[in-house]
Amino acid sequence: MTIERMDNVGIVVDDLEAAVAFFTELGMELEGEAQIEGTVADRMLGLDGVRSAIAMMRTPDGHGKLELTKFHAPAAVTAGPLNPPPNTLGLHRVMFAVDDIDDTIARLRRHGAELLGEVAQYENVYRLCNLRGPSGIIVALAERIGRAH
Repeated sequence: MTIERMDNVGIVVDDLEAAVAFFTELGMELEGEAQIEGTVADRMLGLDGVRSAIAMMRTPDGHGKLELTKFHAPAAVTAGPLNPPPNTLGLHRVMFAVDDIDDTIARLRRHGAELLGEVAQYENVYRLCNLRGPSGIIVALAERIGRAH
């Protein structure tokens, strides 16, 4: 038995509209939106009285998807410090390949993104960075600049 595919990565956000705008600016496409509530949601999540709104975002190639979720009830909770550092257990980042890292950073800064460090070059192959987006999401960017030896 094997998995068929990875469908999406779910991210809970406090401002769904801002998160959709951020990932749209990055180059993702809004695939659809829905309101989620009821017994099935309660049972699947192990919560009572779930009412949430979701936005499904997809990469232009259609292979990568993010499910952005805004909980109306029960309210979302913070698992630890606001904007935890990248080495926090259980914290993961989402990485995207981009064609122009400097342009992408400039566009995302208009949506509140902040670099965690700086743009770094790995050998003569990649320019890489991590930035913090909406709801503290860490987004990594990679621009291929050459070939590995």
